[in-house]
Amino acid sequence: MKQLFSVVFAGACLVATCAKAADLSVDLRTTDGRPVRDGVVTIYPQTGTWPTSTPRLTGPFLMRQEGIQFHPFVLLAPVGATVVFPNLDKVRHHVYSFSAAKRFELKLFGHEDTRTVVFDKAGVVALGCNIHDRMLAYIDVVDTPYAAKSDEKGRVELKSLPDAAVIVKVWHPFLKAVLQTISRPVSLKGAAHEVFALDLKDPPANMSGMGG
Repeated sequence: MKQLFSVVFAGACLVATCAKAADLSVDLRTTDGRPVRDGVVTIYPQTGTWPTSTPRLTGPFLMRQEGIQFHPFVLLAPVGATVVFPNLDKVRHHVYSFSAAKRFELKLFGHEDTRTVVFDKAGVVALGCNIHDRMLAYIDVVDTPYAAKSDEKGRVELKSLPDAAVIVKVWHPFLKAVLQTISRPVSLKGAAHEVFALDLKDPPANMSGMGG
């Protein structure tokens, strides 16, 4: 009986080790076909949750103030991440957020000063500066290890995903949708490619630009 148990256990381990993985590429486009950068793609299982042993996103997680704007315009971070706010400008900044996922205030701090904030709840955190109204950025705090941000070509590449039925979610700060998010079910098997057409509103007129 002990020998039979050992054989069954070894077989189970082998199956787990050899589980298939899938790759997913996603293209984000405007409704007229232009690439969309700074969109966040997240992957969730259609049922259940990801194993707790799944590797999570790794840092460092930085939100710089430079050129009187935030860099990057959109920062992707996992729940529990510590985000560092270095001020590289020669003027002082007063960073704040009123977002439900994280309300905080970093009172006036100057050139080469640094502050940190722990983001302990999933959700989108909009950032502003009390001194410079045109500064705007977002931190998307995610509760899935499978997440990535689109590049200047509107492309997201996610490798070694579970070969499974998933929900693919797309968020962008200017997306015309509930919670600025759209989603669709996808069955991952081998290599998959998805295209999302995003109906975007214009950015605020007083924005200084979207920092990279």
